[in-house]
Amino acid sequence: MAARGRGGAGGGKGAKSGRGRKAAAAARRPARRRRWFGWWDALPASMRIWSRRLAIALLVIFVLAPLGLVLLYRFVPVPVTPLMLIRLVEGQGLAKDWVAWEEIAPAMRQAVVASEDNLFCEHSGFDWQSLQAAAEAYAAGERAGGGSTISMQTAKNLFLWPSRSILRKGLEVPLTASIELLWPKRRILEVYLNIAELGPGIYGIEAAAQHYYDRPASRLTLAQASRLAAVLPNPLEWRPQPADTYVAQRSSVIRTRVRQLGPLLDCVSD
Repeated sequence: MAARGRGGAGGGKGAKSGRGRKAAAAARRPARRRRWFGWWDALPASMRIWSRRLAIALLVIFVLAPLGLVLLYRFVPVPVTPLMLIRLVEGQGLAKDWVAWEEIAPAMRQAVVASEDNLFCEHSGFDWQSLQAAAEAYAAGERAGGGSTISMQTAKNLFLWPSRSILRKGLEVPLTASIELLWPKRRILEVYLNIAELGPGIYGIEAAAQHYYDRPASRLTLAQASRLAAVLPNPLEWRPQPADTYVAQRSSVIRTRVRQLGPLLDCVSD
């Protein structure tokens, strides 16, 4: 009986010791919270309220609103983009005419993929090798061209501004991922071809086809389509008609590439 009594006493001491450790740990938790969140508790109540409101506003502006528009534009034609508004303020005018996928000549779809993003049908929005090469060029102080897929350009044209910056590139990533997740490839290219800048105040393939060739986008030949695709990197300086030497040479390369890509164009040919 004595042994059991000693054992019981030992058990009681152990239980008390365990409770003591838990109490000490609980006492340390507020101290840790004060260390990490003391700056927040020190703010006036009114500032904490406005900070919460600002955080909610930023969440809506940068996350919920773009996601909602991505869902909407999956089905609805895009009425206007930031680039269109910027150019309009600059005095360039605004000519655009939305056309459905079936009203865009297959030659135009193929030429754009051959010119801008050969792996468009294969990748999930990002060409990681090209992005790595572009990042290395930027780090070396060189011109960081390339790296942007058609999906990334669609995200940029749809939501962002035209100037190059690390911030803009950073914002492109989640926007591109959401577009790739929620849109099929056909919709991505359809939107891209309808909002792309193709000359001063000229947006979308229908307006460009009418302006330069006096015909609808559905009747563009491969030669005409390749010239339009050739000016996409610099539409404010280059013209598809009349084409200068560089545009003519680039369009010839695009036509050759269309013939070479074969199955890589399957998702845009039908």
